[in-house]
Parts: sequence; structure tokens; C-alpha cells
Amino acid sequence: MIMPLRLPRPAVSRLGIKLFAVILLVNVIISGLVFLGVSRSLDQGFLEYLDTTQTNRAETLAEGLGEEWARRGDWEWLRASPRIWDRLVRRQLWPGAGPPPHGIERRLGEAKDFVLHDAEGLPVIGLPPDDDEESATLRWLPIEHQGQRVGTLGYRPPEQLMARMDRIFLARQQRSLAIIVGSLGIASLLLAGGLSWWLGGRTRGMALATRRLTEGDYSIRLTERGRDELSRLAHDFNVLAATLEASREARSRWVSDIAHELRTPLAVLRGEIEAMQDGIRKLDQHNLHSLAQEVGQLERLVADLRLLSQSDAGALEVQLAPLDLAETLAERLDEAAGWLEDSGIELERHIHGAARIRGDAQRLRQLWNNLLDNTCAYTRAPGKLRVSLGGDDTHVTVSWEDSSPGVPESELPRLTERLYRVEGSRNRASGGSGLGLSIAIALAKAHGAEMTPSSSALGGLCWTLTFQRLDSTA
Repeated sequence: MIMPLRLPRPAVSRLGIKLFAVILLVNVIISGLVFLGVSRSLDQGFLEYLDTTQTNRAETLAEGLGEEWARRGDWEWLRASPRIWDRLVRRQLWPGAGPPPHGIERRLGEAKDFVLHDAEGLPVIGLPPDDDEESATLRWLPIEHQGQRVGTLGYRPPEQLMARMDRIFLARQQRSLAIIVGSLGIASLLLAGGLSWWLGGRTRGMALATRRLTEGDYSIRLTERGRDELSRLAHDFNVLAATLEASREARSRWVSDIAHELRTPLAVLRGEIEAMQDGIRKLDQHNLHSLAQEVGQLERLVADLRLLSQSDAGALEVQLAPLDLAETLAERLDEAAGWLEDSGIELERHIHGAARIRGDAQRLRQLWNNLLDNTCAYTRAPGKLRVSLGGDDTHVTVSWEDSSPGVPESELPRLTERLYRVEGSRNRASGGSGLGLSIAIALAKAHGAEMTPSSSALGGLCWTLTFQRLDSTA
């Protein structure tokens, strides 16, 4: 009973370790690049956002201050009451009755981040004109009314605001990003470990099974799980193991059958020779003829074995040349007509017209001889043999049918096995060496033909041989 391979649980294979290291390293590199890229993008994008927002706030405030100057005519009212500056900035930047926003948006709109100078450059609210170092860090916008410059509004750039509030914000964002990247790293670790364990285990099983196969254990089988490439590889491995096992069994049976076939004539020869030595049988022409028959049987068996070995090795000598298959077949049947009649077998032929193929006349004659021998050996008298030749524009078909006894459908595929007989007997008198059909198939194959068995309408066996027609354009 063939059991699937069950593996022990050894340490992680080298392939598993390599897969684990490669997958983990790739994911760590990707995670690091993602962290650096997102951090840089977040930092730069946040700064650009602050710059745009602060500029818009300053332009809005400058426009509102221009309207206030037009309504009051100067900035003295603002110099006299500096507290109004906070309310004015809040009203211009955050219109409506609601409370001002919190956090970053509120930071961008605080009154202390803006400076107001009059048309002569004197400070109204904010830094004195001699504070050049601080003034140089500000950005300035003109305040105009009807094309006339009435003042200048200075505001802090985002870089300075960032010094106060970006650290907390970016620290929080980068901490969240670090958590995400860390989670990705852990997931990568688990993925790399699981994948390397799974794939390493399956490849380790295949390696172990292959090693056992090379050691001659053809009963080994792999478990087929899933429909992926590894499962298909396991299936192909099982097919290979089954094929090798069947080949070994066939080779063993083949050697045993050959030994049996050789032992029978040798035993007869030995018995007759010993009988002559002991004086039981006379050394005359009759007894020598019996010995010659056994030697001839051995010669035929050795010749058949040699032909099959040449066919298996692809070294069978076949001289292919254009010829008429109908002519060679009809000629051999004419020669065998008397022999078939003496055996009580009626010959019926349906061969009309030429059928040109590329073939070897001698090998084809050998093919017809093997089929005739098979028919005479197994067809009961009175019997019938029907040979028909037909085909189409591309192929030539020879149908070789004989009468009963027939062959069970289940036995038809085994007829091509060497030394196989349907009745299972090894009695040479009931069917020769059992190599005739194997030789016939080898000869047909050498001509590029296909030879298949089926049940005959006459009650016996039908062999169909299909040759490639010479004048075919296919």
C-alpha cells in the first residue's frame, strides 16, 4: 500500500532561512524608505501650508487695515489705544460672532505676529524702526488706499512660527508614522517567517522525496494540496514515481518472462541430449531434427529480443523509401493464402488502388508475418481473416480482423505488453513467445504508423494500422 510522504519536523531549512532573511530585509528597507519619504513630505508640505495660510492672513489683514485708514484718515487712533489692535486683528481674520479657533489656526492669527508701520516707516504697532535684526526676519506687505501707500504690514514667516509650534505637531505625526512603520515591520516579520516556514517545508519534503526516489524507493508519494505550482509539481513528481515503479515492475516481469521462455527450450534440449547420452534415445536424423527445432526456437526468440532492444534504443535499421503499401500487402497475403487455408482460416481481402507511403519492404513483410502468426495462433478453425485497405487524402489505413475467440475490452490495452497472453498461460504451444505483437507495434512505429487494437465484427480481434500517405500535403 502506497502511503503519502509524512515528513519529520527538522530545523528550518536553508531555503527557509534565506527566504526569511530576504523578505524581512526587503520589507525593512521599504518601511524605512516610506518613513523617510513621508516624514520629508510631511515636513515640507506642512511648511508650505503655513506659508500660504500666513500670507493669505496678512493680505486679508492689510486690506482691512486699508479700509480702517480710509474711514479714520490716519493711524493716531491706533497709537493712542494699542489694545484695540488685538480686537482689530481678530475681527479682520476671524469674522463672525463665534470664538476664534484653537491650535495651529489660532497661532497663525495672533496679533503679536503682525507689525504695523505708517507711510513714513514709523512704527504704529510692533517693533521700533531701529530693531533691524528682528525687522529683517519679517515679511512686509504695503497697505494702500486708492493707489496711495498709507502704511506697511509686517508678519512673521512660517519658519519662525514653526519654531514655536511645529515641533509638537510633527513629533506627534512622526510618532504615529513610527507606530505604523513598526506595525508594518512586525507584520513583515510574521509574513516572512510564515512564508519561509511554509515554502521551506514543502520544498524540504520534495527534496527528501527526490532523494528517496534516487535511492530506488519508487513507492514514495507527495501529498497534493491546493492548486498552485507546487501542487502541480507534486502531482508531476507522483506521476514520475508511479511511472518508474511501473517500469521497474515491467522490467522485472520482462526478465522473468524471458527466463521462462529460454528455460523451456533449454530444458527440452537438455532432456533429449541426456536421453541420447544414456542410450534411451538413438542419435539419428529424427532426434537431431527435434534438437534443431528447439535451437531454431531459441534463435527466433533471441532475434525477437534483439529487434525489440534495437527499437527501444532507437537503433532499429529501417530503410524508408517510396513504395506501394497495397502491393506489398497483397503480395504477402497471396503467399500466405495456402497456409491460411491449411489452417482452416478463410481469407477475405478488400485492397483496391495504390497507397503510396515511405516504408521498408522487408520490415513491412516482417510486420505482416507477425500479424499472420498471431491470427493463426489464436483463431479457431474454421475461422476467417479479413484484411481491408482504405484511408483518405492524408492517411492510409489497414484493418486486420479475425474471427473468434475475441479479447475482453479490459484486456485490449495489455495486448501490446511484451510476453503477455490473454489466457495467462505460458504454454508455448498456445501462442509462441508472446513477442509477436510487440514486434509488430515496434515495426509500425518505425514507419511512423499507429497500431491500435479493438474488437472485431467477426468476433475476434481487429488491428488498425494508420500510415502517413506519401503524396499528403499535410
